[in-house]
Amino acid sequence: MISFVWAEDRNHIIGKNGHLPWKLPNDMKHFKNVTMGHPIVMGRRTYESFPNGPLPNRLNIVISRNPNYRVPDSVVLITDKNELSHYVQSDEEVMVIGGEGIFKLFQNDVDRLYLTRIDYDFTGDTKMVNIDYNQFNLIEKKEGIVDDKNVYPHTFETYQKI
Repeated sequence: MISFVWAEDRNHIIGKNGHLPWKLPNDMKHFKNVTMGHPIVMGRRTYESFPNGPLPNRLNIVISRNPNYRVPDSVVLITDKNELSHYVQSDEEVMVIGGEGIFKLFQNDVDRLYLTRIDYDFTGDTKMVNIDYNQFNLIEKKEGIVDDKNVYPHTFETYQKI
């Protein structure tokens, strides 16, 4: 099963200069809870945006067109999405975490969506691919708590493909 995990603002912005355009600890906690113990699939630039290297307790899989791109031994490098089946079980939930090109690559394969919707307009240079929400049912929606560390109104939404 392929799942997308991402956060976006009102205008579907997901990135700015290779990073998230916001600080939202609630979203980081949600991301960790959703992805923990699952394989995560990302592009090279998303991988390089992690300040502390590979995310722990998850199989980190990087997709790059460059077969010579260097990753640590704990990280799997693939050059084609079809190689994914060599590293994950067919019944395993695989978390696609970005960026834009990787979401586009798996756009027709996605079964579940984990979206943090941020009710704010940010400036950014990367937008989320178009999702046809008519193909999905909203199965969970939870309001995020706004406080001094999480200043932007946000909701956590989960969708399942019909």
